Amino acid sequence: MGEISRRQDDLFPLDSPLYGDVQGERTVAEFPFFALTKKAQMTPMIFESGDARIEINPSKTGVATIYDKEILLYIASLMAARMEQGEQVERVMSFTANDLFRVTGTNASARSYTSLKASLNRLQGTQIITNIETGGEGSDSAFSWLLKADIKYTKLPSGERRVKRVEVMVCDWLYRAILTDRRIAAYHLDFFKLGPIERRLYELAKFNCIDDEAGFTIDLEALATRVGCATDKRGLEYLKKQLRDVADKQPLPEYTVMLDEEKMPSARGGRPRVRTLVSFRTRPRPLSDESGDMDEIGGEGAEPDFPCESTNP
Repeated sequence: MGEISRRQDDLFPLDSPLYGDVQGERTVAEFPFFALTKKAQMTPMIFESGDARIEINPSKTGVATIYDKEILLYIASLMAARMEQGEQVERVMSFTANDLFRVTGTNASARSYTSLKASLNRLQGTQIITNIETGGEGSDSAFSWLLKADIKYTKLPSGERRVKRVEVMVCDWLYRAILTDRRIAAYHLDFFKLGPIERRLYELAKFNCIDDEAGFTIDLEALATRVGCATDKRGLEYLKKQLRDVADKQPLPEYTVMLDEEKMPSARGGRPRVRTLVSFRTRPRPLSDESGDMDEIGGEGAEPDFPCESTNP
C-alpha cells in the first residue's frame, strides 16, 4: 500500500486505494451465492449439486445480489494486494467509497451512495448455510458475508454529511477462503459492464478454462444450476435464449461462448432428445480495458425478463 494511504501516524489508516488487479475467489465464483436480479429476492435460494449444499436466506430487503458482490470483489482485491506485499491482513477493512466507485466504473453520485448503503445492508443481512468448507474448516451455523458494515462521515457546518470511509468486517468463511485457500484470479475490468448471467458465465469460465486449447464444456442443465437459474422447462428455455444472445454478441472479456446441440438416443427407443452443450474458450487476446460509466453499483448490465434463482436441480 502507498505511504499516503497507510501512514503510521494516521488515526484511521485506509486499505485503499486498490493499486493491483480486481481479484475473485474461486469458491465464491463456482457456486450461485447471489441473486441475479436487482428486484428483491425475498424467498430462500437453495443449491444442491453432488455433496455441496447451499441455503441462502434473504435480509429484510432481499438476498444479496450479483451486483452487491462487487463490494466483496473489491474487498478481496484489497486483501490479495496486501498479501502479495507480505503485509498482515485483518478481517476489518477500511476504504473510501470513491475508490470502490473508481474500480467498478461507478459514478460518484448521491444515487451511488444510496445504492452502496443498500448493498452493504444486504451483504450483512443475507444469511448463508452451507457445508462447503474453506481453509479446511466448516460450520453448521448461518453466516453473513459482512459481520460489520459502517459508512463513516463527518457533518459540515452546513449540515451536509461528507463520507469519510467505509469500514467492513468480513466473515470467517470468506476470510479463510482468501487467506488460507488462496484460490484467486484477476478479473478483467469489463466484468463490471456485464449483465447478471454474463457475470456468472465469465466467472465459471475464469476458473474452469485451465487449458487454453481444451477450454471448458458443460451441458445446459448443469450450467443453469451453476449459474443460479431455475432448472425447470421455462428456466432452461430462458437460459438457452440468453446463451444464444451471448454466443451471437460475444460480450465476455477473455472468453468466447459457443452452443452445440446433439441428439441423444431415447432410453425407450422413442424420439431422440436434444442435449445442449455450452463451451467456453479463452480468447487469443483480451479486449480493451476501458471502463464505461455507470450510475450506481450494479452498472448497466441487462436485467433478466424474469428472476433467475437457485433451485434444487
